[in-house]
Parts: sequence; C-alpha cells; structure tokens
Amino acid sequence: MKKTLKDKLSDKLVNAFLKNKIISAIPKKFTKKLTEADKFRKLCESKIKEPVIGFKVGGTGFPLMKKLKEKEPFYASIYKRNFLKSGKRVKINKYVLGIEVEVCYLIKKIFFTYKKVITMKNVTKFISHMAPCIEVVGYRQKRKGITSYGELSSDFGVNVKFLIGKKKKFKKINISNLKANISNKKIKQNINGNTNAVYVNPLNSLRFVLNKIKKDKTNLGKDFYVFTGSTVGVVPILGKGLYTGKIEKLGSVKAIIS
Repeated sequence: MKKTLKDKLSDKLVNAFLKNKIISAIPKKFTKKLTEADKFRKLCESKIKEPVIGFKVGGTGFPLMKKLKEKEPFYASIYKRNFLKSGKRVKINKYVLGIEVEVCYLIKKIFFTYKKVITMKNVTKFISHMAPCIEVVGYRQKRKGITSYGELSSDFGVNVKFLIGKKKKFKKINISNLKANISNKKIKQNINGNTNAVYVNPLNSLRFVLNKIKKDKTNLGKDFYVFTGSTVGVVPILGKGLYTGKIEKLGSVKAIIS
C-alpha cells in the first residue's frame, strides 16, 4: 500500500527524533492548527517503540497563548531516552529555542483506573513526589522562533531533554506563588520567574494534562512524571556551560549545555 505524504513526513520526523538529526520543516497544513498538529504528533509517537516515562505540558504562558490565539496548552509524551539526572550534559544545535525551569510531579499509577474527572480538589491524591526540573526545548526541523502551537506540538512537543532535581515527597504548599530562577554565572545570565506563570499554577496545569490523558485513553500501567510548564518562559541559551534552575521550597536542578 502506497504511503501518504503524512505517513512519509512522520517517518522522517521519527527518524530525526531517534537519530538526533534535523530535517526540513513540515508543511504548515500539518502544523498550523493545533488539532491537526496533535494528530500528527500522535502518529509519530505511535511509531516509537521505546519506554514513555511521562508527559509534558507546553504553551502554558497566558501571554503566548493570547498572542498565538490559543485557548489552552498542548501536551506530548516524554521518552526515557530524553530523561536525565541533574547535572548531565546536553548538546544543543542552532534550532534549540531555549531552556526552562519547571515543576515536575510523579503521579501514582492508580490514576489510570480512576473513572471520574480530575479537579483541583482531587488532583493531589494522585501525586507521590514533586521536584524541580529543567527542560531544553528545540525543533528537529529547520525552524526558528515560535509562530504557532501546532509547530511546537507536532515536533514531539519540542522537548529535547529533561533534567530532574531531587524528588521530595508531595505535601501541599502554596504552589501558586513560588519564586523561580535560572542562571549561568559564567556569562552572567540571570532570569527570574514565578510558578504563577504556569497556566494559573502548576497544579492546574497537571489537572489539565491528566484529563487530556484520560480522554485519549492512554494507560502506561506504571507511575509516571508530568512536567507542568515553564516558570521563567523560554529563556534563550546565550552561552554554554552550567545552567542552574531553582524553585522556592522545591530545590535546584542543573544542566551543562555544550
């Protein structure tokens, strides 16, 4: 059976993902609308037979959402191959968009058997641990900048690597107003942020993605991570070396950019 253009393009993007390559930009008809981009992403993800360790929420900043005329964020699967411990090295290319600091939650597998809607009142009962993390974001295509959520979503949610700091057992804190920061002392780059920049707050972002996972009938059958979105926006990587991310009451996480 002859492959469609969509199938051929998804094969190319999957190959780029697996072999760390860059391909030509995917035609806009597959990425302009977020609904079509999500279908393309799911097609790509279905072709990767590697362990999924969790999910990321992207596009959680209201200013960007308003600018690109979107009503809600998007999400994508995170594969074990892109999940690193704090302090590991990440090699970047010119199509990397930047670096982010996020709140990460470890979710109990009992979530997959829960039948009701996830709300702000019941979401916390599924969380076992929380941690600070760094996400390096970038395309596997010859694109620069952000012109639509579809471009981001279709390219595996543009996640390059995730680095996680020390996990802490979950306890209820005021997650809506925690100071955040990312810095590279060598080049004197220092950016401040706050957890309130994340789709109201990280717990609301978590609620959003858990309901999306439930709607898509996804079941990993194990505990999994959710990365809830950047507290500092997409921070341009102005130089190589050690980047340190900090979130008040959660701790710190590091990445060596090369």
